[in-house]
Amino acid sequence: MTDALVTERLILHPLTRAEAEAIVGRGSDGPEYPSPADVEAAVDFIGHCDTSGDPQPFGAYELRLRSTGLPIGGAGFNRPLDDSGATTVGYGLIEAARGQGYASEALRALLDYARALGATRILGSANRDNTASCRVMEAAGMRFVRSDEREHFYATAWGEPSRGTARS
Repeated sequence: MTDALVTERLILHPLTRAEAEAIVGRGSDGPEYPSPADVEAAVDFIGHCDTSGDPQPFGAYELRLRSTGLPIGGAGFNRPLDDSGATTVGYGLIEAARGQGYASEALRALLDYARALGATRILGSANRDNTASCRVMEAAGMRFVRSDEREHFYATAWGEPSRGTARS
């Protein structure tokens, strides 16, 4: 089982299949946790579990405040590393938690963790009108790569795969 990642203000709790099923079962009916994006991420996580097994540590994480333990959103990798050592990342917060730097803090922790696990490249994207999400990726150290008619694309890279050993 993957351990939780702990930052100054957050606990990134790796979801289990049972927890993802509970999130889907609760659904989203308001501005609190889980949001529609959290439910969608839980459905995707369950799909990965069904098709190729538990994707952790490259799976979904529930973001919890260290001070209270309450969930405020989710973040994680959209799939395990591919053969080149790359994957994509996503994140989302409930409305009340936005604008406080939590998403950047969580994304930095995920990027550091992915690098330590041998990832070579992490990709992310945001809708063109979602400037806050673009700022999150930039604050976490990701670099703008390109845009298309719908999205801005970001990436961070560290070099060749380390074949499962931690990188410095």
